[in-house]
Amino acid sequence: MTSLLPAVLLVAPAAEPKAPDTEYVFRNATIHDGSGKPGVKGDVHVKGDTIVAVGRVGKVAGATEVDAAGLVICPGFIDLHTHCDPGLPTKTGRANKNYVAQGCTTVVTGNCGSGPVDAGKFFKTLEEGGVGTNVIHLAPHNSIRSAAMGNANRPPTAAELKKMEDLVDQAMKDGTWGLSTGLIYNPGTYAKTDEIVALAKAAAKHGGLYASHIRDEGGGLLDALEEAVKIGKESGCRVHVSHIKASGKAAWGKSGDAVALIEGFRKKGAEVTADQYPYVASSTSLRATLVPTKYREGSEKEYVARWDDPETGPKLKADVEKALGGRDGGKRIQVARYAPNPKWQGKNLAAIAEAEGKEAIEIVMEIERKGGAQIVNFGMSEEDVRVYMGRPWVATASDGGVQAPGDTVPHPRSYGTFPRKIGRYAIEDGVVPVEFAVRSATGLPADILKLADRGYLKAGQRADVVVFDPAKFRDVATFDKPHQYAAGVKWVLVNGWAAVKDGTYADGVLGGRVLRWAGK
Repeated sequence: MTSLLPAVLLVAPAAEPKAPDTEYVFRNATIHDGSGKPGVKGDVHVKGDTIVAVGRVGKVAGATEVDAAGLVICPGFIDLHTHCDPGLPTKTGRANKNYVAQGCTTVVTGNCGSGPVDAGKFFKTLEEGGVGTNVIHLAPHNSIRSAAMGNANRPPTAAELKKMEDLVDQAMKDGTWGLSTGLIYNPGTYAKTDEIVALAKAAAKHGGLYASHIRDEGGGLLDALEEAVKIGKESGCRVHVSHIKASGKAAWGKSGDAVALIEGFRKKGAEVTADQYPYVASSTSLRATLVPTKYREGSEKEYVARWDDPETGPKLKADVEKALGGRDGGKRIQVARYAPNPKWQGKNLAAIAEAEGKEAIEIVMEIERKGGAQIVNFGMSEEDVRVYMGRPWVATASDGGVQAPGDTVPHPRSYGTFPRKIGRYAIEDGVVPVEFAVRSATGLPADILKLADRGYLKAGQRADVVVFDPAKFRDVATFDKPHQYAAGVKWVLVNGWAAVKDGTYADGVLGGRVLRWAGK
């Protein structure tokens, strides 16, 4: 396993991004350039924050020569869907080590409609403190709606809609790349299609995209995809479907129908893409997983009171019990983070209930009355995961966040998404070719974002570069022991700054930059 222990202390100034005073030539590597073409043997020359040459490179005076024979060199991975927003501004999270350590050099935040509304302030915080990866931000619908009208289950007034439109417009002017929605989460779940179209139009004015955690990833999957494409058509935004899946046993096998639907839209000229994490489990809050949206409006106090309301309580309990039944009585739901009772972390609801001498619904009620929990939901089939994985318009993205070793038991995707897709599914299992898997993490997400200077290994691109050992590049994190860094990463350059050098993580390197959308 590659060492990723702290070693070198080298901090890149972030308030005024600059190129490092370094020069590297990686020799005799297998080059996967992000285009999807098969790998070829050659050299890559990096000077400062720029890729100078790719192919055969002569002697470069003063450059550090790296023998990369037997290794793969490719562009830094671009994660289209993360929830790194809360962690990146913190002193302990700004390095984003769990992403850098798996070769990820750019993360997109503001996903699922949640994140900082004031993008300008968010960007300033990151630039003043420094950041380990590049950061792209989306205007988050849920947070914007909450700022305009709270957690209300109703359409907005004209004034509230105008406020939301203005917030999206300002976010785009500040440099966000589009609008994101999370239509199973509060309060965005209460938004009708016309509201979202109006806000997407505000993003479209600036050339932004529309990225959506669609309204239903289970039985209503196809209808939800139809809605996303309708929003794109009526607003003028290109459409991106976040973490595409077929969730719940009732939806297993629908991936083929979803693919056919999207490819039908694409043939008609619609710009529709998606991303996916290569796991059969998802992760979100217990509340969003089991509690119907009609019970979740209003304040936390009002929500908790519904459990004990003589009229509403029995209905709520019955609906949650029904939802538990569809998840094997709670066996498919594992608690990832629950501060009031950490000993439940890493255990499924059915096992917790048995140990406590209670029913699973009683465990759910206890958790919800005490603020809720983050869970891992084993709701997908391996076959569906592989169907989506093989499509050339599906990028790889983690849906994870900034993590550090501790007593929580989060989804392992925050540590292992990219080595799992490339190392396990491509190199080991041959589900997709290696060049295809690399493209899904590099050139494809760059194309989706319309990110011009990253995602490919070619002269003139920014020096976001990964070098890995194909025999060892694997995800080590598991559902039982998720806090484990990826193996097989040899080098990671972020804007030319060596965050991983000779297989060792360079603690303190903050080579990332805030990447602002420049508009049309």
